[in-house]
Parts: sequence; structure tokens; C-alpha cells
Amino acid sequence: MDPEALVRDHTIYACVMGSRAFGLATDGSDTDRRGVFLAPTPLFWRFDKPPAHVEGPAEEQFGWELERFCTLALRANPNVLECLHSPFVEHIDATGRELVALREAFVSRQVHETFTRYAAGQRKKLDADVRQYGAPRWKHAMHLLRLLMSSRDLLRTGVLTIDVGDQREPLLAVKRGEVSWPEVEAWMVRLAEEADAASARSPLPPEPDHARVEDFLVRTRRASARQADPDDELVQSVVHGRSIGQP
Repeated sequence: MDPEALVRDHTIYACVMGSRAFGLATDGSDTDRRGVFLAPTPLFWRFDKPPAHVEGPAEEQFGWELERFCTLALRANPNVLECLHSPFVEHIDATGRELVALREAFVSRQVHETFTRYAAGQRKKLDADVRQYGAPRWKHAMHLLRLLMSSRDLLRTGVLTIDVGDQREPLLAVKRGEVSWPEVEAWMVRLAEEADAASARSPLPPEPDHARVEDFLVRTRRASARQADPDDELVQSVVHGRSIGQP
């Protein structure tokens, strides 16, 4: 099974993420690409299942199989949820549009716990850098501040906004090391406290809409089984029980 073929031939949604999507890009910023591919249903009929994710084929490119993507989104994984809000969509088909239309079904007050846990892990890495080198990796500090802002605002409004807007310059000042670590620490603490307060009265539902997402996934799998592409060598090798390239 060729992972790159899955990305090349079966991507339903692809976007640009990272600094370019967050409104934090500078001249030297990379272009981080993320996507979702739908592995054809016949590929699940064998013991050797399709991969849950694929790195590449391009540099800075990463894709999730649809079911894995939905599972992570239902757990409020910030990296996954934010993909559905990218302002830079490079590819989308009918299934991808339905996935994006579901983005509100994934969010709930559980984002507070998940985002907080993720932020705590990133903060530990920054603290370790400070102990070892006397300063954090400022780019990572900037992105943690951005995540904390996003979490707070999502809990306050019920809407996930990934562009930093008027916070671009203050955040870039952190990236350039122009803000002292104690000031950055205080900023992080304040944002975390604001998120805690917002969580108590958030307009978000207590849990994501698992049933709605599962219905979408089951319908998509069924449609894929009915519509196996006769020209897709990867699929036909499974349907007819032969190796790729074998007549």
C-alpha cells in the first residue's frame, strides 16, 4: 500500500497552517500543509489497514485519514481543530466541504481540558529550555501564547478564531526575544486564568456531537464502498485480490 498514493489520489481537504494561517508569517516562514484523505473502504478489508496518517510527500506536509482526523477532533486536539478554520484552503471536494461544515460539531467545553493539557506540556519544554540555556525558544513561546489566546476566545465566544489579528506585533516581539521571560510567563498565567474563568460560563455544549460526526463517517465509508474507482490500481488490487502491477 503506497501512502503517497493515498494522499495524491484521495485527499478530500488540504490547507495551509502554521504561521501563515495564524497571521504570524514573516519573510522566512515555512509553508506548513495539512490535509485529510479518505482511504477507500475496500482497503480496510485486509489485515494490513491503511495508515492513520502520512507524512509528506512534500516537505512540511502532513495528512490524516478521515477517521483518525475525526477521532482527534472529537477529543479537541488543537492542531486538528484549527485545520478546519484555515483561511488558506488549497483543495476541497464535496466530502471535504461536508467535513468543514461539521466543524461546530467537534467543539465543546472539553476544549478547556484538552487545550490546557497541551499547553502545560509545551510550557514544560519551555521551562526546561530556560533551565538549560537561560532562555526559552522564543518562537515556541510565541506559539504557546497564541494557543492560550485561541483557547480563551473559543471558550468565551464559542467560535474558534486562529488569526491573531491585532496581537500580531506583540507576539512577533516575543518571537524576536524582545519581551523578557518573566513578562511572557506573567502573560501566560493571565491567559490561562482568563480561560479558566471563561470555561465556567462558556456557550459551548458540554460534549461534542459524536452522533452527527459518526453518521457522516459511516455514510462516507458506505459511499466509498459503492463507488470503488475502476481506474484506481490501489483499490482494484484489493477488490480483485492481486498485487499492484499484476494483471
